[in-house]
Amino acid sequence: MNNSNSMSLGLYISVPFCRTKCSYCNFASDVFSKSAYENYVARLLEDVADSRQLASDLGCALEESADSIYLGGGTPSILEAAQLLRLFAAVRNHFAITPDAEITVECAPGTLTPALIETLQQCGVNRVSLGVQSFVDQEAQSVGRLHKRTTVLQEIARLRDAGLANINIDLIAGLPHQTADSWAYSISEMIATGVPHASVYMLEVDEDSRLGRELIAGGARYHAHFVPNDDATADFYQQAREMLAAAGIVQYEISNFARAVAASDAGHSRSNESRHNLKYWTRQPYVGFGVDAHSMLVAEDQNEGRYEGEGYQAIRFATPDSLDAYMNRAPRTVTPVSGQAAIEESLFLGLRLNRGIDIPGLQQGPRPEMATVWEAAIRQSVLEGLLEQQGATLRLTARGRLLSNEVFARFLAEEKVGTGHVNPR
Repeated sequence: MNNSNSMSLGLYISVPFCRTKCSYCNFASDVFSKSAYENYVARLLEDVADSRQLASDLGCALEESADSIYLGGGTPSILEAAQLLRLFAAVRNHFAITPDAEITVECAPGTLTPALIETLQQCGVNRVSLGVQSFVDQEAQSVGRLHKRTTVLQEIARLRDAGLANINIDLIAGLPHQTADSWAYSISEMIATGVPHASVYMLEVDEDSRLGRELIAGGARYHAHFVPNDDATADFYQQAREMLAAAGIVQYEISNFARAVAASDAGHSRSNESRHNLKYWTRQPYVGFGVDAHSMLVAEDQNEGRYEGEGYQAIRFATPDSLDAYMNRAPRTVTPVSGQAAIEESLFLGLRLNRGIDIPGLQQGPRPEMATVWEAAIRQSVLEGLLEQQGATLRLTARGRLLSNEVFARFLAEEKVGTGHVNPR
């Protein structure tokens, strides 16, 4: 179990603005007038400046240094150059950013003008994540994406010419009009770009997106009647895993794949894996700023009595998921993480990674009786082909990755960790 002691922070900054709202999107983002951008950036700067006082108020340890920054959204590349520069300047003013920090900005294809790329370089950005979703124009347009395949290829070339070659491409399996052939085309095009990282997601069907609501209702708006069924989407996911593996793009997490990298001249192997995202899955400390931004920090004094009960290992907190609530300083949601909850998190977050988890490490928690419960769940999951165990290592099988939420639920105790609120400064 990772207790996050003495580790550099990950910093996440949420930009909830988009040019258009994609029909599949279930994130806290939307289309707003440009006049909203400046007020939002000013609010972000306040949060960054107040972060140490907030951590103190919550009883958390906040490291001085950060080795990853992730600007996500929404579409962060929609901000003006001056606004981006101010954001990054504020972060560097309040945190010691390590020289080798991974600094990522999510960009929508079609926004990467030469001027924006120059701004990203001035901000110290060294990694760009492109929300491509599909290289088939009809599929991209059916869900509200504004770019074409040629736009993506041109902007990748433009990034490389500027020295920004550390690029991720997002793709979604299960979009309207998608077939096995069209999906294979998207995967092949992604491989052909030579980018070092890919994220492959299966379409989420829930009440939080327009397309999801239409699918649940059985309607035909947003091309819902052209969405592949669940079995086809699962097949597409497996197809992507196989094609990417054959091309040397190795899966390291349920949705994430990285090209293998040869050892450096110094004999040290490097990695194209996302350092920032690995913080989430390995329970390293991170702080989020902006709408619907989540944070996890180590509890500084675990028995202070600040929260009901004692022995809290970490504190999770999150800002409101609406722009109005965030701008009006609505309370953050605060969730103390008990020792038992920390072990459970280590289990289901660690199982997301292909390398799996170390079983003995889970049996050293405050409730040894849970080891018996887990042993039964492990045995059953192995019998059903959802987990595989090699020595002390436990990992999901290919089938288990498709049914990961079902697997994770088997390891959660019925006891729930209490939640509360804290008023932001």
